[in-house]
Amino acid sequence: MGIEGPRAAKQQAAKPPAQPQAQPPAQPAARNQSSSLRRALAVLDHVRDHADARGVSLTRIAEDLGISKSTVLRLAAPLIDGDLLTRDRETGWFRLGHGALRLGQAYLSSLDMRSVAADPLRRLQHVVGETCHLVVYDAPDVVYIDKVENEHNVRMASRVGMRMPAYRTAVGKAILAWLGEDDVQDVIDAGMPPRTERTITDPVRLAAELERVRLSGYAVDDRENEPEVRCVAAPIFDHTDRAVGALSVSGLTSRMTPARVREVGPMVERTGLDISRVLGSSRPRRRATRLEIRSESRSESRSESRLESRSESRPESRADRGTENHGGGNLP
Repeated sequence: MGIEGPRAAKQQAAKPPAQPQAQPPAQPAARNQSSSLRRALAVLDHVRDHADARGVSLTRIAEDLGISKSTVLRLAAPLIDGDLLTRDRETGWFRLGHGALRLGQAYLSSLDMRSVAADPLRRLQHVVGETCHLVVYDAPDVVYIDKVENEHNVRMASRVGMRMPAYRTAVGKAILAWLGEDDVQDVIDAGMPPRTERTITDPVRLAAELERVRLSGYAVDDRENEPEVRCVAAPIFDHTDRAVGALSVSGLTSRMTPARVREVGPMVERTGLDISRVLGSSRPRRRATRLEIRSESRSESRSESRLESRSESRPESRADRGTENHGGGNLP
C-alpha cells in the first residue's frame, strides 16, 4: 500500500534529486594494444629487411629500433607463436617463419594482373593520349588482356583475346628481352615470317634488338607490325622477377614521332615497374628524370586541352583505319 496525502508529498520534497551516474574512465587497453601491434610489426619488418642467411641478432633489433631486448622478446613472442618469426635455439637469432611465406603466397594467389594493372594503365593513357594495351606471354605469342582506347577518331584494330607473334611486337620483345636463351630460341624455331618490310626476321638482329631493350628499359616497334604505327612497351615482372607480361602505348607515326617515343618510353617503363612491384617483384623503381617530369606535364596539358575543346581531326587514310603495331625496331 503506497503513502498518500501531505506526508507523501513532504517525503518526496525531502528526497535529493538523482545525480547522473558517472562514466568510468576510458581504458587505455585498446590504445596500448594498437601500439604493441605496431611495434611488433616493426620487429617483423626489421627481420624481413635485414636478415642474412643466419638471421638477425636480438642485439641488433633492439639497437636499430631503439627498444630494450626484453621488449623485443615480448613483441616477438606472438610472432613466433604464429610462425611469422622463428628463433634459432643455439644462436638466438631471428628469421622469418613459414607463416610469413604462407601469407605471401596467399597474397600473390589473390592477385590478377589485369585488375592490378587497370588503374595504372588508365592513368598512363590519360597522360600520353594514345591507345594503351596490356598483354601476357603465351609462347611464342603475346595475348591481349586489356585495352584503353585513345581520344582520337582513329581506333586500333586490336581486341582483347587477340594473339600476336612476340618477335614482331614491342610487347613481345619487352618480355623476350628478360627471358632465357631457350625461350628466345623457341620463338625463333616457331618461325619469323615478315609482316611488313621492316619486320625483323634475322635471329642475329633480334638478339641485338633485345640487348637494346635491356639497356633502355623499354622496347620500340617502328612499323614492324603495321606500316604506319609505332609502339613503345615495357615488361611486367612477377614475384619471382620473371617477365610474364607487358604494357604498351601505340599510335600513328604522325603522332608517335621518334622524339615522342623517347619521351613516352621511360613513362611506360616506370608504369611497368609500378605494376611489377604490386605483383611482388623486387626490381627497383627507376627515378623519374627531369625530362620525363616535364614530358608528363606537357602530356597532361595536352590531354586536358583535348577534353576542353576537341578539334576536327583529319580524314582517315586507309593506313589509319584498323591498324596497330606492337613490334620493335630501330627508329630512323
